[in-house]
Amino acid sequence: MPVSISPQGQPRWRLRTSRAQWLGYLAWLIGACLFLLCWKMISDNTMWVFVADAGRQGDDLISRMLPPDWHYAHRLWKPMWDTLNIATLGTLLGIVMAFPVAFLAARNTTPHPLVRSLALMLIVSSRSINSLIWAMLLVTILGPGVLAGIIAIALRSIGFIGKLLYEAIEEIHPTPVEAISATGAGRLQVMSYGVLPQVLPAFAGISVYRWDINIRESTVLGLVGAGGIGLQLNAAINSLAWSQVSIIFLMIFATVLASEWISARVRHAII
Repeated sequence: MPVSISPQGQPRWRLRTSRAQWLGYLAWLIGACLFLLCWKMISDNTMWVFVADAGRQGDDLISRMLPPDWHYAHRLWKPMWDTLNIATLGTLLGIVMAFPVAFLAARNTTPHPLVRSLALMLIVSSRSINSLIWAMLLVTILGPGVLAGIIAIALRSIGFIGKLLYEAIEEIHPTPVEAISATGAGRLQVMSYGVLPQVLPAFAGISVYRWDINIRESTVLGLVGAGGIGLQLNAAINSLAWSQVSIIFLMIFATVLASEWISARVRHAII
């Protein structure tokens, strides 16, 4: 029976049977074998000649990216504005669709278990597909452009906002809801005066946080033709214009930093 010491300095005895010990050893053995198997599969599919030469290739690529082509920056303002519009409009559209889905998915607000199952399926479906994959599908359906990017961001945002919001709804304090229900209020009145005031701060924080994430994701949607600065990034990479690639990276980095600061300030003001 091994002994451990509590924070107060008292010994704590714990019975460890031989069965538990052997199961622990077996778990460690299986974990080690799984690690070695994965390492072998990765090693067999890796060209170590290129890995050994990666440092020299990286130095060469960085040397071609410097100095950035500052004269190219004036051509990036419009694509960057499109990127911000994709993120903002996609987030707003996702909020509009995720808000009712969250109430249908929460146990304490759903009208029926079957409706809750359907809402949860919608949330899981949205979260399981990356926005870049949504964009690829929508570009095929709608054609290239900003519209495909907006809808891709919206479809991805439904799952994120819906999941966090329905969890916040399930965690509300039941006392205000019970008090309003005791007055004879209807279901919509209970929602309006008992549930909404408790979840609105969380909802606002979740929405701003998702907007911040969507700005990052919208910068790469152009790689599949969904508009934004990703189009210029893809064109610059394909033409090996690395000095233009570096200025695009710098602009994306500055935009993400600005969005992070704005979202942090907004969340601090709301919550």
